Amino acid sequence: MLSRREKEIVELRQAIIDQSWKIIQEEGWQALSIRKIADAINYSVPVIYKHFENKEAIVEYFSKQGFNNLATHLQEARDKGTDEIDQLRQIALGYWEFASTQTPSYRIMFGLGIPACETINSSDEMKASSNMMLQAIEAILSHYNNEQVDRHLKLKTFWSMLHGFVAIDLLSNKEISKLPPPTVIDAVEGFIYTLQKHK
Repeated sequence: MLSRREKEIVELRQAIIDQSWKIIQEEGWQALSIRKIADAINYSVPVIYKHFENKEAIVEYFSKQGFNNLATHLQEARDKGTDEIDQLRQIALGYWEFASTQTPSYRIMFGLGIPACETINSSDEMKASSNMMLQAIEAILSHYNNEQVDRHLKLKTFWSMLHGFVAIDLLSNKEISKLPPPTVIDAVEGFIYTLQKHK
C-alpha cells in the first residue's frame, strides 16, 4: 500500500499527464510548455521537471502509450481473422481504425505536425506492433511455402503503405474517414497477392 507521500507523487504525475494531453488536444503540440502545465495544475515549474525533464519527454510518454494501444488494437483485429490471409487483412483494417479513432495519439506517435522522438523508433512498444505484422506476413509466406520473399522488406512495405495512406488522409483532412477508402483495400489486397507463391 502506498504511503500518503507516494500517493501524492503518483497523483501529481497523473495530473501533469492529463493536463498535457488536454493542451495537446485543444491547442496543439506547439502550445505545450512546462510553464503552461505548471500554471494549469497550480504547481511550480521545478516540480514538473522532477517528473519530466522537458516537454519532449512528455511526448515520448504519449508515444509509448500510443504504441502499446496500437499493439493491443492490432492483436484484437488479428484475432478476428479466419485464416492467415484474413488475419493480415484484419490487421490492416485495424490499423486504419486505430488511426481514425485515436488520431491525436497517432499524430504524436509518428511525429505528424510535431517533432518526432528519435528514441521511440527503437522502443519495445513499437516493436510489439511491428512483430505482430511480421508474424502475420510470415504465416502467409509459410502457408504458401514462399521462401523467395524478403519478409523484413515486406514488413517495411506493409507498414509504409498503411502509414502513407493515413498520412495522406491527414494532410487532406483534420480527421480520418472512419472506413478505409477503396485505394487502401486495393493496396492491401495487392500486397497480400505478392506474398503468395505464384507459378
